[in-house]
Amino acid sequence: MKKSISMLFILLCLPMSMLAQSINIVPMVNSINKNSSNFEADKVFIISKAQTLAFEREFLVQKIKDGNFNVKLASEKRGSSIIELKLNEKLSGSERYILEVDTKKITITGSDATGVFYGIQSLLQIFEGKKIKTLTIDDAPRYQWRGFMVDESRHFFGSAKIKETLDMMARYKLNKFHWHLTDESAWRIEIKSYPKLSTIGAVGSWSNPNQKAQAYTQEEIKDIVEYASQRHIEVIPEIDMPGHATAANRAYPYLSGGGVAAHPEFTFNPGKEEVYDFIEAVLSEVAGLFPSKYIHIGGDEVAFGIKAWESDPHVQALMKNEGMTNVRQAERYFIARATAIINSLNKELIGWDELLDIDADPANTTIMWWRHDRRASLEKSLTKGYKTVLCPRRPMYFDFIQQKDDKWGRVWGGFCPLEDVYAFPDNDTKRWKVTADDMKNILGVQANLWTERIHNADRFDYMTYPRFAALAESGWTHESSKSFDSFKQRMQKEYELYDTMGIYYFDHRNPLSHPEPKGCEKLDVHIPLDFRD
Repeated sequence: MKKSISMLFILLCLPMSMLAQSINIVPMVNSINKNSSNFEADKVFIISKAQTLAFEREFLVQKIKDGNFNVKLASEKRGSSIIELKLNEKLSGSERYILEVDTKKITITGSDATGVFYGIQSLLQIFEGKKIKTLTIDDAPRYQWRGFMVDESRHFFGSAKIKETLDMMARYKLNKFHWHLTDESAWRIEIKSYPKLSTIGAVGSWSNPNQKAQAYTQEEIKDIVEYASQRHIEVIPEIDMPGHATAANRAYPYLSGGGVAAHPEFTFNPGKEEVYDFIEAVLSEVAGLFPSKYIHIGGDEVAFGIKAWESDPHVQALMKNEGMTNVRQAERYFIARATAIINSLNKELIGWDELLDIDADPANTTIMWWRHDRRASLEKSLTKGYKTVLCPRRPMYFDFIQQKDDKWGRVWGGFCPLEDVYAFPDNDTKRWKVTADDMKNILGVQANLWTERIHNADRFDYMTYPRFAALAESGWTHESSKSFDSFKQRMQKEYELYDTMGIYYFDHRNPLSHPEPKGCEKLDVHIPLDFRD
């Protein structure tokens, strides 16, 4: 009797993820009950009475057709096992789903269509052969923002690679695709009112300044946005300003506010009214292409080019007229004008944490905290009431090397191994000087793939996977349900998927089995490691 009580106590104390190691779902679910019976089927009939779930039903039908599930799709209920998709608005919480598997029927109930879609993703991961263990999963995300950013200004990858990335985001229940479309290297989005942006401005890449112009047409943008929307992914465009504006200034030189030798023509000119006409026209077209409530304006590293403003006659005239005493006030003026334009388009501004340095208005500014070595900026963001996305370069910059022995790669004070991505943010929160109430201002987490050193699809994959899966579990799964040992075990199936898909991943089990893609040495200078926080 004592032995039975002791075993029960041990089981109750184990993390949920340890009790569910045989459930191969990434990210790990937050609540699961299993029993010893099985759902077995030769053929299944998929039903849904909700017209709003038409895409979700067709998505599941197609996945079963395309997959290796050893079951047939039935044309009628008779003699078939049933998979039913349904909505229940009484379920609390956005994106929540309940997946119930009994011996004759599988039911996926969502609080909304997104929840149903995520229930389908979980079902597909456990649907092996004709058998599924009977179980009930009640699952909902830890964070509302689970994001991934791809920089296509430095190197351009095209629609097929972006759609593949969106498919993998859907598998892992990531829901925010941050698309970095403009920067120093090139401008990657067609703007009809300023056509030179996608011709002159789109020439070049980080590794080849003479690369022929590459930019998305507006029709291609619409196609990708719709593709993402069907997979319940919000696409947030980033149009960088007032810094990182070199490509735009190359197309239209009169916009330039100057720069420095290392970053020429880096800024827009805050003292020219024509610049605000340009920004309003560009953002109006952008707003029409992206249903997202956000427009990201960057707002970072303006200091790289702001010195030129001190002698620019247009900026000096602005400062005199507005009673400004330094150029940082001109930067604040620019951001305020950009914010007003964005708000007039019924959008919300989001930008990097440098916006905190100029005291942007917390009422209509969302902050992405990227400077991991400036914890005070994060604390300011949270305590001052800014909605905040956590994407510190350690460990959430996926262009950083994954192990200290990597020969080629980008290092800004350390590297970003799989373990650290998985442990974020839980290992960090203990150091933050904020209250539990302040923590409510955290929207979620995001990883960023900057592409200075990422020049082809293999390099893209090598730096992204399997950290992509760890990012997903950090965003979805509550700390009490996380276990890195369980994660590594569940990732065995994901590695098999990567092999099938031809994804050139970093193999955490055996790092030398997939050497870094060829050509990296032409892009990289290995920087000595520096582990300072």
